[in-house]
Amino acid sequence: MPLHDLTALEQGDAVRRGEVSPVELVEHYAARADRVGAFVTTSHDRAREHARRLVEAGPPADAGPLWGVPTGIKDLHPTAGVRTTFGSAAYDDFVPEESDALVQSVEDAGMPSLGKTSTPEFGSPCYTEPDVAPPSVTPWDTARTAGGSSGGAAAAVAAGLLPVAPGSDGGGSIRIPASCCGLVGLKPTRGRVSGAPRYGDPVGLSTAGTLARTVHDAAALLDVIAGRRVGDPSWAPAPSAPFLAACDREPGRLRVARFVEPVIADVAVDATSVAAWDAASRLLEGLGHEVEDVPVPIPRDAVADFETCWAVLTALSAAPPGREDRLRPLTRWLSARGHAVSGPGFGLAIARLRQHAAAALAALAPYDVVLTPTLARPPAPVGELRDDADPARDFAAQKAFTPWTSAWNVTGMPAVSLPLHWTDDGLPVGVMLAARPAEEELLLSLSAQVEAAAPWHDRRPPGW
Repeated sequence: MPLHDLTALEQGDAVRRGEVSPVELVEHYAARADRVGAFVTTSHDRAREHARRLVEAGPPADAGPLWGVPTGIKDLHPTAGVRTTFGSAAYDDFVPEESDALVQSVEDAGMPSLGKTSTPEFGSPCYTEPDVAPPSVTPWDTARTAGGSSGGAAAAVAAGLLPVAPGSDGGGSIRIPASCCGLVGLKPTRGRVSGAPRYGDPVGLSTAGTLARTVHDAAALLDVIAGRRVGDPSWAPAPSAPFLAACDREPGRLRVARFVEPVIADVAVDATSVAAWDAASRLLEGLGHEVEDVPVPIPRDAVADFETCWAVLTALSAAPPGREDRLRPLTRWLSARGHAVSGPGFGLAIARLRQHAAAALAALAPYDVVLTPTLARPPAPVGELRDDADPARDFAAQKAFTPWTSAWNVTGMPAVSLPLHWTDDGLPVGVMLAARPAEEELLLSLSAQVEAAAPWHDRRPPGW
């Protein structure tokens, strides 16, 4: 059996038993061809050296189950000594001197990084078509997008170029590519993963999370990256046990709220997305859970406040002086919108988002989880959403593609996209579950139960 057929946890177990070494795993993945636009920068020699150090030192007493298993780092995370472009031609030669907390956590866990996984400029669009690398595509149909902004990470895991990978999510950027690539995509609760040392999101929309082929692998990587750092402005309470352990607990009988109406107005929802959502509802009922229709918990006027905050956050991602002309038209358009917002206007938008979040959390409090589609349609063809000539149309197309995911960034709830449905022509269609804040353990327990009832791990894309 090829090594990439094994789950990440199975690879870690093989390392512990001495059946394979971290060096062999690095060499196996380094030799695999990137036909999906997964990486913008590779660091194979650095990964080999890291793996050799692991072999020489041996596993520490507290080694986790992913010790010795390779991964990659999204190109938004500064990595010391490795080119980090933030998906932008304005940073095409930037090499950081220091790594951020996520990179340090991954390295400290004994996971060699094979390189920087591709992301769109500053992680803003929901497709991954940076000017510094080829588009990231889903291996299920390489003419279609892998989604974004963690598109490179998702493409790498789905194509068997990495066993598991971290991503980040400010409006759906883990769950969107998970749906496009047939993966588990987990966005943790607000404060679960430290944003040190930059703390670049003053709104609180974004968090790092995990992309994997199984729920157990996603949970194991969350154990690696989660945790509080000194200086964090806020943090989630520690779990009762490792997140991986939650996958082997029975969730009990749960109350499931569901809605399919988009949060964003005037969005057409493809029949496959509705079918996936409805089939997931029946599956949950068959597992003994109570599923109930509820009204959309976030009003549509919250969208304008989200857009204000998104534009300001984009404006904060400035190009180096003299390189502004290298920014994409969409980035310049969003930045101009952000610069036009006054300080009080930004503060009021944040306040209104928090009020909307509080109202949604109160409305959903009687329910253990919430079920919606992940996306309004299957993966879009490469270039269909992007429109450099008309950034406003580009932005509108993105909203129509993903009209649910950002709701859980506003509330801070943990959310996961699960690959439960496939179109007749073999494209993955995800469904999304969200839980109360800080209840990743329950979300993982339920997700693992769903995976056991409707397994997807044996599905392989063309060219696997």
